[in-house]
Amino acid sequence: MRSLFLCSLLFLSVFVSGQTKEKLFNGKDLTGWTIHGTEKWYVENAELICESGPDKQYGYLSTNKNYKNFILTLEFKQEANGNSGVFFRSQIPEGVKISGWQAEVAPSGQHTGGIYESYGRGWLVQPKPEDEKFLKMGDWNLYKIQVNGDEVTTWLNGQQMCYIKDEKIGQGEGFIALQIHEGGGIKVRWRNIEIEELK
Repeated sequence: MRSLFLCSLLFLSVFVSGQTKEKLFNGKDLTGWTIHGTEKWYVENAELICESGPDKQYGYLSTNKNYKNFILTLEFKQEANGNSGVFFRSQIPEGVKISGWQAEVAPSGQHTGGIYESYGRGWLVQPKPEDEKFLKMGDWNLYKIQVNGDEVTTWLNGQQMCYIKDEKIGQGEGFIALQIHEGGGIKVRWRNIEIEELK
């Protein structure tokens, strides 16, 4: 009877919230994603890896589905340069020219957690200098990105990094995408990529 009661409570909480987590990366292959550009994207030891290719250009791995309002959580570990990012409400009409917004992933002191608008206004908000220390270069980092209406908040390893309320972001539509920066010598590992859509 007690177990039935607990199960009923669990069902009710899920039903009321209407929110469940979805794994975006299955740990086996790139099902549900699309590669843009010539840089390397592959799976190894249940980790999703992006690595510079011979062209040393920008590269993206985008979800096949668009997401509007959500909480995205993932882990990343930077090797070598580690300049990357997580795009949201974004589109790539052709090639590797992306429109939308990026929650930055970058080497130490280069504003991981900040929000950047590509081919637009550039940096919209950057972390406070004292918060740059929360990045663990060369180790696993927990990244949380909440996008809801015209508000975006980022957290790195439990520390809130940035918040912005922006009308243009509120009007945005599109997919989520992981980035590899141009220039070569970049390698980033990703795992436990999950999303909770907000109603």
